[in-house]
Amino acid sequence: MLDILFAAALALTPSQTLARLPAPEANQGVAVDGGFVYAVGNSEIAKYDRATGQQVAKWTGDPATFPHLNSCAVIGVELVCASSNYPATPMSSTVEVFDPVNMVHLRSQSLGKQPGSLTWVDRKDGAWWAGFANYDGRGGEPGRDHRFTTVLRFDDRWRVTGAWIFPKTVLERFKPRSVSGGAWGADGRLYVTGHDHPEVYVLEIPRLGNELKHVATIGVAIEGQAIAFDRSRPGVLYGISRGKREVVEMQLPRVEVK
Repeated sequence: MLDILFAAALALTPSQTLARLPAPEANQGVAVDGGFVYAVGNSEIAKYDRATGQQVAKWTGDPATFPHLNSCAVIGVELVCASSNYPATPMSSTVEVFDPVNMVHLRSQSLGKQPGSLTWVDRKDGAWWAGFANYDGRGGEPGRDHRFTTVLRFDDRWRVTGAWIFPKTVLERFKPRSVSGGAWGADGRLYVTGHDHPEVYVLEIPRLGNELKHVATIGVAIEGQAIAFDRSRPGVLYGISRGKREVVEMQLPRVEVK
Protein backbone atom coordinates (compact mmCIF):
# COMPACT_ATOMS: atom_id res chain seq x y z
CA MET A 1 0.00 0.00 0.00
CA LEU A 2 2.86 2.40 0.83
CA ASP A 3 4.41 1.83 -2.62
CA ILE A 4 1.11 2.84 -4.25
CA LEU A 5 1.05 6.05 -2.19
CA PHE A 6 4.65 6.81 -3.19
CA ALA A 7 3.84 6.35 -6.88
CA ALA A 8 0.85 8.69 -6.68
CA ALA A 9 2.80 11.35 -4.79
CA LEU A 10 5.77 11.26 -7.19
CA ALA A 11 3.69 11.57 -10.38
CA LEU A 12 4.49 15.24 -10.95
CA THR A 13 6.61 17.22 -13.42
CA PRO A 14 10.08 18.02 -12.03
CA SER A 15 11.13 21.59 -11.33
CA GLN A 16 13.11 23.69 -13.79
CA THR A 17 16.54 24.95 -12.74
CA LEU A 18 16.83 28.66 -13.53
CA ALA A 19 20.23 29.68 -12.16
CA ARG A 20 23.15 28.68 -9.94
CA LEU A 21 25.20 30.98 -7.75
CA PRO A 22 28.54 29.89 -6.24
CA ALA A 23 28.49 30.47 -2.48
CA PRO A 24 31.09 28.78 -0.25
CA GLU A 25 28.86 29.42 2.80
CA ALA A 26 25.94 27.42 1.32
CA ASN A 27 26.18 24.55 3.77
CA GLN A 28 22.79 24.66 5.52
CA GLY A 29 20.35 26.70 3.49
CA VAL A 30 19.41 29.96 1.81
CA ALA A 31 17.11 32.94 2.29
CA VAL A 32 16.04 35.42 -0.38
CA ASP A 33 14.49 38.87 -0.77
CA GLY A 34 13.95 41.28 -3.65
CA GLY A 35 17.61 42.08 -4.24
CA PHE A 36 19.70 39.54 -2.40
CA VAL A 37 20.23 35.92 -1.47
CA TYR A 38 21.63 34.86 1.89
CA ALA A 39 23.77 31.71 1.98
CA VAL A 40 23.59 30.06 5.40
CA GLY A 41 26.34 28.06 7.07
CA ASN A 42 26.60 26.65 10.58
CA SER A 43 27.85 29.92 12.08
CA GLU A 44 27.81 32.33 9.15
CA ILE A 45 25.48 34.09 6.72
CA ALA A 46 26.77 35.64 3.49
CA LYS A 47 24.75 38.22 1.54
CA TYR A 48 24.96 38.10 -2.27
CA ASP A 49 23.64 40.54 -4.86
CA ARG A 50 21.15 38.60 -7.00
CA ALA A 51 21.92 40.63 -10.13
CA THR A 52 25.71 40.34 -10.06
CA GLY A 53 26.33 37.26 -7.91
CA GLN A 54 28.84 39.26 -5.87
CA GLN A 55 29.11 38.94 -2.08
CA VAL A 56 28.28 42.30 -0.50
CA ALA A 57 28.34 41.49 3.24
CA LYS A 58 28.87 38.66 5.67
CA TRP A 59 28.02 37.91 9.30
CA THR A 60 30.14 35.45 11.24
CA GLY A 61 29.19 34.24 14.71
CA ASP A 62 31.03 32.48 17.51
CA PRO A 63 30.53 28.72 16.95
CA ALA A 64 30.21 28.27 20.71
CA THR A 65 27.15 30.54 20.69
CA PHE A 66 25.87 29.66 17.21
CA PRO A 67 26.86 26.02 16.67
CA HIS A 68 24.25 25.16 14.07
CA LEU A 69 22.17 27.64 12.10
CA ASN A 70 19.76 25.47 10.13
CA SER A 71 17.79 27.88 7.95
CA CYS A 72 16.76 31.51 7.54
CA ALA A 73 13.82 33.38 6.03
CA VAL A 74 13.29 37.06 5.25
CA ILE A 75 10.11 37.91 7.15
CA GLY A 76 9.08 41.54 6.97
CA VAL A 77 12.22 43.63 7.48
CA GLU A 78 14.09 40.93 9.40
CA LEU A 79 16.09 37.82 8.66
CA VAL A 80 14.69 35.12 10.96
CA CYS A 81 16.78 32.00 11.48
CA ALA A 82 16.27 28.58 13.06
CA SER A 83 19.17 27.58 15.27
CA SER A 84 19.91 24.54 17.42
CA ASN A 85 22.63 22.86 19.43
CA TYR A 86 22.81 19.91 16.97
CA PRO A 87 24.39 17.36 17.33
CA ALA A 88 24.49 17.89 21.10
CA THR A 89 21.80 16.40 23.31
CA PRO A 90 19.47 17.03 24.97
CA MET A 91 18.19 19.05 22.04
CA SER A 92 17.62 22.78 22.49
CA SER A 93 16.71 25.48 20.00
CA THR A 94 16.56 29.23 19.48
CA VAL A 95 15.21 31.65 16.90
CA GLU A 96 17.92 34.14 15.89
CA VAL A 97 16.91 37.45 14.32
CA PHE A 98 19.15 39.60 12.11
CA ASP A 99 19.03 42.93 10.31
CA PRO A 100 19.48 41.89 6.66
CA VAL A 101 20.44 45.40 5.56
CA ASN A 102 23.43 45.78 7.86
CA MET A 103 23.93 42.05 8.54
CA VAL A 104 24.00 42.37 12.32
CA HIS A 105 22.44 40.15 14.96
CA LEU A 106 19.45 41.79 16.67
CA ARG A 107 18.05 39.36 19.24
CA SER A 108 17.56 35.75 20.25
CA GLN A 109 14.36 33.94 21.24
CA SER A 110 14.98 30.82 23.31
CA LEU A 111 12.58 27.95 22.64
CA GLY A 112 14.20 25.72 25.23
CA LYS A 113 13.17 22.09 25.22
CA GLN A 114 10.86 21.24 22.32
CA PRO A 115 9.83 17.93 20.65
CA GLY A 116 12.96 17.92 18.52
CA SER A 117 15.63 20.16 17.03
CA LEU A 118 14.45 23.36 15.29
CA THR A 119 15.33 23.28 11.59
CA TRP A 120 13.04 25.85 9.97
CA VAL A 121 10.70 28.68 10.91
CA ASP A 122 8.21 30.68 8.81
CA ARG A 123 5.29 33.06 9.24
CA LYS A 124 1.69 32.51 8.07
CA ASP A 125 -1.77 33.72 9.09
CA GLY A 126 -0.47 35.77 12.01
CA ALA A 127 1.39 32.82 13.54
CA TRP A 128 4.86 31.32 13.64
CA TRP A 129 5.31 27.85 12.17
CA ALA A 130 8.34 25.68 12.86
CA GLY A 131 9.74 22.25 12.06
CA PHE A 132 11.37 20.12 14.76
CA ALA A 133 13.62 17.29 13.60
CA ASN A 134 14.33 13.95 15.21
CA TYR A 135 17.03 11.55 14.08
CA ASP A 136 17.74 7.84 14.11
CA GLY A 137 21.43 8.27 14.90
CA ARG A 138 23.74 11.22 15.45
CA GLY A 139 21.92 14.12 17.10
CA GLY A 140 18.99 11.97 18.15
CA GLU A 141 17.76 11.24 21.65
CA PRO A 142 17.11 7.78 23.14
CA GLY A 143 13.58 6.54 22.55
CA ARG A 144 12.92 8.88 19.60
CA ASP A 145 13.71 8.56 15.90
CA HIS A 146 12.78 10.28 12.63
CA ARG A 147 9.12 9.33 13.12
CA PHE A 148 8.85 11.90 15.94
CA THR A 149 9.51 14.81 13.56
CA THR A 150 6.88 17.49 14.22
CA VAL A 151 5.48 20.80 12.94
CA LEU A 152 4.38 23.27 15.62
CA ARG A 153 2.41 26.52 15.37
CA PHE A 154 3.19 29.31 17.85
CA ASP A 155 1.57 32.61 18.76
CA ASP A 156 3.58 35.82 19.06
CA ARG A 157 4.60 34.93 22.61
CA TRP A 158 5.96 31.60 21.35
CA ARG A 159 3.23 29.54 22.99
CA VAL A 160 2.24 26.38 21.10
CA THR A 161 -1.19 26.64 19.47
CA GLY A 162 -1.11 23.57 17.23
CA ALA A 163 0.92 20.47 16.37
CA TRP A 164 1.08 18.11 13.39
CA ILE A 165 2.98 14.96 12.47
CA PHE A 166 4.25 13.81 9.07
CA PRO A 167 2.68 11.03 7.01
CA LYS A 168 4.55 7.76 6.42
CA THR A 169 5.17 8.59 2.77
CA VAL A 170 7.32 11.55 3.80
CA LEU A 171 8.87 9.97 6.88
CA GLU A 172 10.15 7.09 4.75
CA ARG A 173 12.05 9.60 2.62
CA PHE A 174 13.38 11.46 5.67
CA LYS A 175 14.89 8.45 7.42
CA PRO A 176 17.39 8.07 8.98
CA ARG A 177 17.60 11.86 9.11
CA SER A 178 14.69 14.30 9.30
CA VAL A 179 13.11 17.50 7.99
CA SER A 180 15.67 20.15 6.99
CA GLY A 181 13.73 22.93 5.31
CA GLY A 182 10.21 24.28 5.25
CA ALA A 183 8.40 27.24 3.72
CA TRP A 184 4.81 28.22 3.02
CA GLY A 185 4.00 28.60 -0.67
CA ALA A 186 1.75 31.25 -2.20
CA ASP A 187 -0.79 28.46 -2.77
CA GLY A 188 -1.23 28.00 0.98
CA ARG A 189 0.61 24.69 1.05
CA LEU A 190 3.65 23.77 3.12
CA TYR A 191 6.76 22.81 1.15
CA VAL A 192 9.41 20.80 3.02
CA THR A 193 12.71 19.08 2.30
CA GLY A 194 14.66 16.32 3.93
CA HIS A 195 18.37 15.96 4.45
CA ASP A 196 19.58 14.11 1.36
CA HIS A 197 17.03 13.44 -1.40
CA PRO A 198 16.53 15.79 -4.41
CA GLU A 199 12.87 16.22 -3.56
CA VAL A 200 10.42 18.76 -2.18
CA TYR A 201 7.33 17.40 -0.38
CA VAL A 202 4.11 19.37 -0.70
CA LEU A 203 1.81 19.18 2.30
CA GLU A 204 -1.52 20.51 3.49
CA ILE A 205 -2.92 21.04 6.97
CA PRO A 206 -5.75 18.49 7.39
CA ARG A 207 -9.29 19.58 8.18
CA LEU A 208 -9.47 16.75 10.72
CA GLY A 209 -6.76 14.99 12.69
CA ASN A 210 -3.13 15.89 13.24
CA GLU A 211 -1.36 14.20 10.29
CA LEU A 212 -0.22 16.46 7.47
CA LYS A 213 -1.61 15.52 4.06
CA HIS A 214 1.05 14.64 1.45
CA VAL A 215 -0.29 15.91 -1.88
CA ALA A 216 2.78 15.88 -4.14
CA THR A 217 6.52 15.34 -4.43
CA ILE A 218 8.58 17.56 -6.74
CA GLY A 219 11.97 16.61 -8.12
CA VAL A 220 14.56 19.37 -7.63
CA ALA A 221 18.23 20.03 -8.38
CA ILE A 222 19.23 20.15 -4.71
CA GLU A 223 19.95 17.47 -2.15
CA GLY A 224 17.49 18.47 0.54
CA GLN A 225 18.51 21.11 3.12
CA ALA A 226 16.79 24.44 3.79
CA ILE A 227 14.73 26.27 1.16
CA ALA A 228 13.15 29.69 0.62
CA PHE A 229 10.54 31.11 -1.77
CA ASP A 230 11.09 34.25 -3.81
CA ARG A 231 7.91 36.05 -2.74
CA SER A 232 8.06 38.38 -5.75
CA ARG A 233 7.79 35.49 -8.24
CA PRO A 234 5.21 32.76 -7.59
CA GLY A 235 6.64 29.27 -7.59
CA VAL A 236 10.30 30.31 -7.64
CA LEU A 237 12.16 28.38 -4.96
CA TYR A 238 15.74 28.71 -3.78
CA GLY A 239 17.79 25.89 -2.28
CA ILE A 240 21.42 24.81 -2.02
CA SER A 241 23.72 22.11 -3.28
CA ARG A 242 26.01 21.33 -0.35
CA GLY A 243 28.41 19.30 -2.47
CA LYS A 244 28.88 22.08 -5.04
CA ARG A 245 28.50 24.94 -2.54
CA GLU A 246 25.94 26.61 -4.75
CA VAL A 247 22.66 28.44 -4.32
CA VAL A 248 20.15 27.04 -6.81
CA GLU A 249 17.16 28.95 -8.22
CA MET A 250 14.25 26.77 -9.42
CA GLN A 251 10.79 27.17 -10.92
CA LEU A 252 8.36 24.69 -9.37
CA PRO A 253 5.50 23.24 -11.37
CA ARG A 254 1.99 24.12 -10.36
CA VAL A 255 0.58 21.53 -7.99
CA GLU A 256 -2.81 20.27 -9.10
CA VAL A 257 -4.61 18.15 -6.52
CA LYS A 258 -7.64 16.16 -7.60
